[in-house]
Amino acid sequence: MLTMQEIRNHYFFTDEDAALLATLRPLAEANSQRLADEFYDYLLGIPETAEFLKDDLVLQRLKQTHREWFLSLFTGTYDNQYLHSLQRIGHAHVRVGLNAHFVNAAMNVVRRFVVDLLLETFPDRSERRRFRRACEKIIDINLDIMSASYQEEELRKVFVSHALESKLIAAAERFTHGLNLILVIALAGVSLSVVGLFAWDIVHIFEGSVEKGILSALGSLLILWMMIELMENEIRILKGGRFNILFFIGVIIVALIREILVSTLRHDALETQVFLAGTLLILGVVYYLVSKSQQPYAAH
Repeated sequence: MLTMQEIRNHYFFTDEDAALLATLRPLAEANSQRLADEFYDYLLGIPETAEFLKDDLVLQRLKQTHREWFLSLFTGTYDNQYLHSLQRIGHAHVRVGLNAHFVNAAMNVVRRFVVDLLLETFPDRSERRRFRRACEKIIDINLDIMSASYQEEELRKVFVSHALESKLIAAAERFTHGLNLILVIALAGVSLSVVGLFAWDIVHIFEGSVEKGILSALGSLLILWMMIELMENEIRILKGGRFNILFFIGVIIVALIREILVSTLRHDALETQVFLAGTLLILGVVYYLVSKSQQPYAAH
């Protein structure tokens, strides 16, 4: 953050300028009320700024505050304490929600008032030019410091918003990662269950139900194969890979194939077998369409 001395140097504001402004203090005191009246007449003529001035007590208090600020232009002392006082004024404008445009426009009213006042008071052009340069420098410095308050506030909002968004995204990513871990564990448990189902189908073979046992075991192996594919897909996701819905559709298709095999062995009603076959056909079409839609992404 810049110090007041650094700001003064950037505007070529010298001790001579400060001394010139101090000599204008009596003139400023004599005309401070006139400046405050003209200043707030201007603000009352703008609908956006008039909204802040509806209360007469507030208006009178603001006029007094503005007179004090106007007189501070001509103290002759412009140190870091003066810098902090201007920063407080800028922050006050930000807190009430006053657009920076109106601060800049209103400062032009002050500038024009001071220039006219100097024109009325100092007929000598060279003398008037010296005072005018000093006045314009201090007005520009004031405007610079107040405007910086708006920039700091906007940056603070951006940084706070960015930090909050980053924390939320990080929390969501950790939560999603945790859910994927749970899903992998669940898939491992289901896969063990499928292994048990396969073992049960093998038992049927030795019990004499050879045809039923073999077909059921084949269906169980298909499901187990798809469970392995699902687990590998989830592991890829945990490593940063893309989600592939084809594996989930494939699991449903394999489970349906097993159900058709078992249904055939049970000699279920023709309507049931037709329904299962129709569902399998629809899932096959869905699988084909999804795989075609993913081909452009796979190419990249």
